[in-house]
Amino acid sequence: MEPMTPMKPMTPMKPMSPMAPTQQWWPENLGDPSSSGAQDGRRYAFFPHKKLLLVEQGGKLQRFNTGEHRITGVSQVSDKGALSFSSDHGPISLEDLEKVVQ
Repeated sequence: MEPMTPMKPMTPMKPMSPMAPTQQWWPENLGDPSSSGAQDGRRYAFFPHKKLLLVEQGGKLQRFNTGEHRITGVSQVSDKGALSFSSDHGPISLEDLEKVVQ
C-alpha cells in the first residue's frame, strides 16, 4: 500500500460580480417599489405609499388597489398560473384585490 499524498490547496474563488440592476418597467412617477419580481413571464411591483400593485404580462399592465395589504412576495398557486401574493395580512390573490381602471 502506498502512503497517502497531501491534497492540493484549493484555488481561491473568484469574487462575485454585483447583480445587474433591474430595468424599470413601471411608470417613473411611481418611484421605486418596495417589492418587485417576476415569475413565469409576469412581473409585479408594489408601491406601498400608493397602495398599488402593478402586474405586467405580455405588454399588458394591470393595476390593483392593495388596501391595507403590504405585498412582500409572490408565488404561483396552481397549474393555471394563478398568482398569490404574500402580505402582512397573509396570502392574497389578484381576484381578492380591487382592479384600478385608468
